[in-house]
Amino acid sequence: MKIVIVGGVAGGASAAARARRISETAEIIVFERDSFISFANCGLPYHIGGEIKDRSALLVQTPESMHARFNLDIRIKCEVIGIDSVAQTVRVREVDGGREYSESYDELVLSPGASPIVPAIPGIDSPAVFKLRNIPDMDLIIRKINIDAPRSAVVVGGGYIGIEMAEALIHRGIETTLMEMSNQIMPPIDPEMAVPLHQEMRRHGVRLRLNDVLEAITEVEGRLELTLRWSKPLLTDLVILAIGVRPENQLAQLANLALGERGGIKVDKHMHTSVEHIWAVGDAIEVKDFVTGLGAQIPLAGPANRQGRIVADNIFGYPAEYKDTLGTGICKVFDLAAASTGASEKLLTAEGIAFEKIYVHASDHAGYYPGATQVNLKLLFDPTNGRVLGAQAVGTKGVDKRIDVLATAIRGQMTVFDLEEFELCYAPPFGSAKDIINQAGFVASNVLRGEHEICHAEQVSACAADVLLIDVRNATEIGVLGTIDEALNIPVNLLRAHLDRLPKDRPLVVFCAVGLRGYVAYRLLKNLGYQVRNLAGGYTTYQMVKRIGV
Repeated sequence: MKIVIVGGVAGGASAAARARRISETAEIIVFERDSFISFANCGLPYHIGGEIKDRSALLVQTPESMHARFNLDIRIKCEVIGIDSVAQTVRVREVDGGREYSESYDELVLSPGASPIVPAIPGIDSPAVFKLRNIPDMDLIIRKINIDAPRSAVVVGGGYIGIEMAEALIHRGIETTLMEMSNQIMPPIDPEMAVPLHQEMRRHGVRLRLNDVLEAITEVEGRLELTLRWSKPLLTDLVILAIGVRPENQLAQLANLALGERGGIKVDKHMHTSVEHIWAVGDAIEVKDFVTGLGAQIPLAGPANRQGRIVADNIFGYPAEYKDTLGTGICKVFDLAAASTGASEKLLTAEGIAFEKIYVHASDHAGYYPGATQVNLKLLFDPTNGRVLGAQAVGTKGVDKRIDVLATAIRGQMTVFDLEEFELCYAPPFGSAKDIINQAGFVASNVLRGEHEICHAEQVSACAADVLLIDVRNATEIGVLGTIDEALNIPVNLLRAHLDRLPKDRPLVVFCAVGLRGYVAYRLLKNLGYQVRNLAGGYTTYQMVKRIGV
């Protein structure tokens, strides 16, 4: 058996290592056009920012270490430029010297990854414009910072890399602007959930330019002038492009492999392409979204590693399937973490998939134990059977744990009723007797059982003239945090004494800070025959929705 693997890093390196663990006699060749066969690309911004001090820590495996451990034939600085699927050969060009030769294969694994999107605009080829895909890109950025000492920088794109690079540049003492063409950063989450991230970025000195597009770059007296579609030009010393990535599919096209709608290589559940003896993994392929069943491009390291293992198993006759992608991910945003799994409200709405949503704003551990911080959780679920469809969370601590639990729930096709029953770790320093997951289950289950009628924040303005808003918080809270215009303030503990102020012939919407006291007020009024709903997530969610795009 002779296996040729094109590309290393997550998918290719995992396939190679797994193949060797299965077979000691197979000939395994890995071609990599760069010098680095397996590196922590997710750690690149953190080395630029100084959190990861040692550059060598990013090198997960070197060609020498992988050869020593797995007896692999690793050929760095060798680019595969063609595939003959009939003859089962690849054409290889050595980067240094340009020598070309052919290499045969029994099984071919493509792991070319994805390349940064570079817009075709004037000035994009300036030497002060950088992208970040690999270690050489990282080295160039660090060299620019160390030698030229730029005072300012603009990061174009508000995804994972853009956010992490903005933070890295702030850590290096560089005045930083983050530009994003949509109304939010971190696209996997919904706009209202990104609002705390916008506030956190600004709190640490990042200047956000949302809803704007870079149209041209001009060199002016040693600096860069950025022409924007909707705003005044920006002057800066450095530009980092983090607009996104697109799958590297050139080799696949040369081999006449089928591509998906998004340009990724089309594979089946075994990671086999449309051509016999050719497999593909990682950022170059199109996967299926676990929740919607639609084609998706999800460039994450975890799925790529699993796909590499699956390919090796199938090559050697051990049937294995890739069971679609949830897109579970997390991003550090200075002192906050933002994470998501499954489908977002944006995606479900775009695809016409019915859903309901609830919000929980609760402490990451018992409130009476020092250091408790708030976690903002959004849960999306099927309104007919309660199946969990997606979740998003933002907070200082405990975000990863909750999203990991909910990712497992989605994978197991569990419902919000199951979340009520989850038995999770509890001690005051680590959690609460009613964990945030349980609380989300309680709220969502009550909604589905008809025991809790809710009104969403975006519906308040539309129905304000028809309903009476009741703020059941204390007056001191309102004095500090504000309230919704025209809302009548009756604290929940005084509600029974002021029922005469509430009409039974007009719909009521009650709200508090996060929804809990609002629910108590809702049950009280509902039991007394009032037409009433509770504002989902309370005033906290209302403020998040109100500040979308700001």
